[in-house]
Amino acid sequence: MLTTNPERVRAMVTCAEGIGVPRGSAMFRKALHAVAFQSKEKIAAKVDYLKNTFRWSDAEVRIAVRKYPGVLRKSKESLNRRSEFLFSKVGLEPVYIAHRPEILSYSMEGRLRPRYYVIKFLKQNGLLDCDLSLYSSIKMTEKVFVEKLICPHKEAAPHLAEDYAAACKGEVPTNFRFT
Repeated sequence: MLTTNPERVRAMVTCAEGIGVPRGSAMFRKALHAVAFQSKEKIAAKVDYLKNTFRWSDAEVRIAVRKYPGVLRKSKESLNRRSEFLFSKVGLEPVYIAHRPEILSYSMEGRLRPRYYVIKFLKQNGLLDCDLSLYSSIKMTEKVFVEKLICPHKEAAPHLAEDYAAACKGEVPTNFRFT
């Protein structure tokens, strides 16, 4: 950005503020990166795509972009796959995702799907003591996730660690094994 034309930098700042990220916020730098070298038309098209794909209102798009400006840099294919998964499989509501848009930043294969399968398996088999959300589980580090949700169930679900590891490699199990 230091070698960029000052007029272009001003335009980027205006654009970042225009998408709802104030200059003083912690996300402003990320918003600048998200809008850098994108035309207003491309950004407007991406906002429209987000509204249609995630069934968001204008206000919800502004909330999502303000919290996770990087959503503007995601490919349409990536966003589409995430929306299908989060709506169809997980059953999340559009407003839930709009208020937690960083959920869209995580890998489908490496984090979202595998952790969804673990949470679903644990709930179905009565092994989860609390009502843990997918969002809470994906925010955990890998170490914490394994310590809190895989290791305590070694005896009751001896294949859970193996099934989780397979899911993290992209293998989509039809069911995690209980015995």
